[in-house]
Amino acid sequence: MAAIAQPVSGNQRGKRRSRKMSPRIDMTPMVDLAFLLITFFMLTTTLAKSYVMKVTLPEKASNITAAPVIKPTQLITVILGEKDKIYWYQGVQDPDIKVTNYSAQGIRKVLEEKKVQIDKMYVMVKPARQSRYKNLVDVLDEIKITNTQNYSLVAITPEDEALIAKTGL
Repeated sequence: MAAIAQPVSGNQRGKRRSRKMSPRIDMTPMVDLAFLLITFFMLTTTLAKSYVMKVTLPEKASNITAAPVIKPTQLITVILGEKDKIYWYQGVQDPDIKVTNYSAQGIRKVLEEKKVQIDKMYVMVKPARQSRYKNLVDVLDEIKITNTQNYSLVAITPEDEALIAKTGL
């Protein structure tokens, strides 16, 4: 049984007084109540649900047919750079690299405009070493929002790193 005992103060020598009993507080009911409340809240709480984005994975190697031919004009390359910058260009030969951001007026607007202009557009996402995981998730969200059907995650090439370095931004 838990209790708090408080000592009696005062000088006991020379005077005859009646002995005062020290107050005694029984802490057992409060401890029981605390454990009951902790148990109640632990059992009735809901844990945070994780949010998962569905990513389409390629089929098994035995079921793959010939890959569709992608014309260079149908290809949009999105490079995730450092400091929340996105470098993008269309095509393969002599790319005109442009810089945008993750806002609704940034990469989302680019994807929506290009989707209207290009039939069967294909987006290649290339995260740079300086980019963050959050950037990749944001771009995948924008691809999902714009309902872009064909996209892939590709390792960045030295040529792409040279293009980024050449822009100087």
